[in-house]
Amino acid sequence: MSWSKLKQQLEGFLCPALHGRVEYRAPGYRYLPDKSGICYISVDKKNVLNMSDKTNTIRWYQTELEIKNDPDIQIPISSDDIEAVRQATKGPVPEDRLIVMARSRKSTEHAKELMSAQAALSKSNFIVVANKFLTTPIEESLESSDMVLNILALVDRRVGKKRILSIAEKMELKHPVVRYFYELRRGTL
Repeated sequence: MSWSKLKQQLEGFLCPALHGRVEYRAPGYRYLPDKSGICYISVDKKNVLNMSDKTNTIRWYQTELEIKNDPDIQIPISSDDIEAVRQATKGPVPEDRLIVMARSRKSTEHAKELMSAQAALSKSNFIVVANKFLTTPIEESLESSDMVLNILALVDRRVGKKRILSIAEKMELKHPVVRYFYELRRGTL
């Protein structure tokens, strides 16, 4: 599918409050046919989704330790997580120490997921992901670990107010760029 047709379809799925605010851009280079070019998602004429842009307001993590130490990321710990640590230690460990160990284990897993998603985003071909978005159900796109699919689903008109409000807790664990688009959409409700 050509870029112009794909862009037209993606913009057709934008929620009415974001029409004219969210744009998809892909500058093409006709002398480099083997290069896919760079794709941007811009909000209010500012490029929001472009990893190589140093003026970007979205935080891109360089290490897993930055993610673990980020105070904006709140990772909820369930009783199942604490019980898993209790079973793994096989000994008497104070309850407060179990909570610390469970939080550390969960934040390490979360950091690895965010780093791999961020690395995949820098290598991804936006056009391939956008075509996948157009052919998959909106629920799958929201639940996906692919950040671009999450973003496209969040700005989609098929995602209603109830669903946006019900996924607030899940969004706390997502990458800052996904949280940015979540807050943008929530602000239009």
